[in-house]
Amino acid sequence: MSYKNLPYLFSFVMILQTLFFCKKPSNNVDDDSNIVFYLGADLSYVNEMEDCGAVYKNSDNQETDVFDIFETAGANLIRVRLWHNPTWTNYSNLEDVKKTIRRAKDNNMSVLLDFHYSDTWADPTKQEIPFAWEINLNNDSLLGDMMYDYTYSTLKTLDSLELSPEIVQIGNEINPMILQKGNLQWPIDWDRNSLLLNKGIEAVRNFSDETQNNIEIMLHIAQPENGIWWFDQASNNNVVDYDWIGLSYYPQWSQYNLSNLEPVLTNLRTTYNKKLMIVETAYPFTLQNIDSANNILGSQGMLVNFPATQQGQFDYLIELKQILQNSGGNGLVYWEPAWVSTTCSTLWGSGSHWDNATLFDHQFKATKGLEFYSDNN
Repeated sequence: MSYKNLPYLFSFVMILQTLFFCKKPSNNVDDDSNIVFYLGADLSYVNEMEDCGAVYKNSDNQETDVFDIFETAGANLIRVRLWHNPTWTNYSNLEDVKKTIRRAKDNNMSVLLDFHYSDTWADPTKQEIPFAWEINLNNDSLLGDMMYDYTYSTLKTLDSLELSPEIVQIGNEINPMILQKGNLQWPIDWDRNSLLLNKGIEAVRNFSDETQNNIEIMLHIAQPENGIWWFDQASNNNVVDYDWIGLSYYPQWSQYNLSNLEPVLTNLRTTYNKKLMIVETAYPFTLQNIDSANNILGSQGMLVNFPATQQGQFDYLIELKQILQNSGGNGLVYWEPAWVSTTCSTLWGSGSHWDNATLFDHQFKATKGLEFYSDNN
């Protein structure tokens, strides 16, 4: 080999190294053979519950930090919701989210940050625009800019504290059009909806590129049957630059039960060539209600295949996890497993509406259901 060619060879090698080590994760699942299977918990309520007296115990009935309980059990992802400027609570704002993310990262768990783009709950029945943004409600361009700036600045703030999430949701259960006021508008105005969603996506992509954080993007729909039509419409309207299909799956409110769920999950994943995660599910370990806040999953009619016992809760989660794995899905998150009954009040009552569907019993001890995180099951 001639020495005069060494500088060119060196340059070529450096280019190859740069391409290899700096490669961005692809949203094409066929390009990634080492996808992590996430087993997660939405712990958005934890800080509030602890401030109201909750003390969590592991399966040995020992008082333990709740994040340590989940990490030890085998969880590798914490989901946390973010409201823009809630005025009725001191939680789920940016300061509270910082605390939750810090606790997750201190326990070696990844983070899924759930932007609601609202001052309160966003779901299929409401997508209430933040009060501060109402001035631009009918100006799609300016509203898109506000969505971009808010998403970008939030990620920048978190990154400055070494709290960058691994995955970001652009909205929560966005079956309807996002950023509305009052009664929901149907059908979806996709000119508006695609502009807004793509501005949120653009903010994450730009921030990720500039910081090399490789943050992935999720779009989240409630119930698999709604994912079928929603992602079809989104794709037809150029909402395509995302990595994850996120679903809420509560079988009592879905037309799909555990016996016919797998094909629809497989179809969604393969049709759009995205990773798929169920980011909300739960099952009651009892039908007993111990406070004045009526339980959402509180009736016999809510049960699917399994009794409302700790064993039934565990069996439901194990079967759902297996269905996800069989379908090629890549994650399962339990919704609010730590929303136990305390002296706290919600918007609707004193106590918890979920105390019979947490992964802690009424004495705050871990239920058998929490064992589903273990890789051995």
